[in-house]
Amino acid sequence: MSDVLAVVDHRRGELRDVSFELVRAGRDLADDLGGDLHLAVIAGDVDAFAVDLSLAGVDAIHTVEDGEEFNHDLYAGATAALFESLAPTAVLMPNSVNGLDYAPAVANRLDVPLVADAVEFAYDGGLEATREMYGSKVETTIEVSEEPFAVTVRGGEWPAVEETAEVPIEAFDYEFDESASGARVQGFEEVGAGDVDIADAEFLVSIGRGIEEEENLELIEDLVEVTGATLSSSRPIVDNGWLPKNRQVGQSGKQVTPDVYLAIGISGAVQHVAGMKSAETIIAINTDPNAPIFDIADYGIVGDLFDVVPALIEQFE
Repeated sequence: MSDVLAVVDHRRGELRDVSFELVRAGRDLADDLGGDLHLAVIAGDVDAFAVDLSLAGVDAIHTVEDGEEFNHDLYAGATAALFESLAPTAVLMPNSVNGLDYAPAVANRLDVPLVADAVEFAYDGGLEATREMYGSKVETTIEVSEEPFAVTVRGGEWPAVEETAEVPIEAFDYEFDESASGARVQGFEEVGAGDVDIADAEFLVSIGRGIEEEENLELIEDLVEVTGATLSSSRPIVDNGWLPKNRQVGQSGKQVTPDVYLAIGISGAVQHVAGMKSAETIIAINTDPNAPIFDIADYGIVGDLFDVVPALIEQFE
């Protein structure tokens, strides 16, 4: 009993990014345990999802073909049934809207300890998991000596696995009585949806309090246009009504992982950093040389954005 079972996440016909991050997290933990990594794909187009998840480090994929979208009873029941069949040491689930729904039920059914919202973990005779508390201002380490155990994994903390591999795919026989389920998917309504999804952007230009007035957005929009970037922001800009909610990066907004993240006039509060720290390259412009954003930036410009941004626009033009 040294294997890891990871349950992937999908919504409206698409695998979520955290699914590919779970492969990395699960593989690392399986290596520590000296076991195999098993993926569970529940509901939706399981065959297509399984092909996309045939990645390096995955030892087996188990599909449960029942329903199109998330159902609490289906996920809780199928995950518990797979656990009984495979007898893994660890069960990993996403710390997503869906994962937070069924993970506690799985832990309760299996009578195992649950660590929620882990940003890092390792196993050395016992699980050591890192969580963030108080708006990500404090990191705590939780030690779990009991086995087996369950963990929900925060998205954006592990690099996604992209290398493909030949992985055996097995249909798992789980009988789900939908008529006895109290959960029903009635449909979807996008809240705060807009013309773009900043989570998919490769280059984000993000603005904060430093732009001072709404009228100064025009300058930033000129930079966005000449660079081909996508505009995003910190929470104060959205709270002021200068940009819609779907443009907000951070704990109360969206987690983004662009190739380039250009932070303009953003101080770098932990709530904002939590949403963008996994960007490949971070560039910061701020007048304060001690701004926290410089602690994570790959490149920094200490200067007035109203001098720097026009110069950047001129260079790109």
